[in-house]
Amino acid sequence: MTLKIHIDESAPPYEQVRAQISEQARAGVLPVGYRLPTVRGLAESLGLAANTVAKAYRALESDGVIETRGRNGTFVAAAGSAAERELASAAHAYVERARRLGVDEDAALAAVRDALRAAYGEG
Repeated sequence: MTLKIHIDESAPPYEQVRAQISEQARAGVLPVGYRLPTVRGLAESLGLAANTVAKAYRALESDGVIETRGRNGTFVAAAGSAAERELASAAHAYVERARRLGVDEDAALAAVRDALRAAYGEG
């Protein structure tokens, strides 16, 4: 696992750690079951405070990217399950909100497409 922290970047260090581990897990660079370094170990190797890495690990665990197995360590979680559940929940909430606003299906779908293009770029 290779992480690079840029102190002069606008993103805080914990977010850089979170984003890089998340991306490496999604890309398969960090395979499911890969054991991550301890919070202290990673903090030391990156020159960060342990609380900074702990915050990143908590966010990753909340996102379902990693799982902590007590004294056994922290591992890359099986891809998709938690993220897919959260995505489905967000989609359901969006649909319910669109219906309450009286927006028809075509307009709701167009709004999602516009948001996706804005977030991911023209595709």
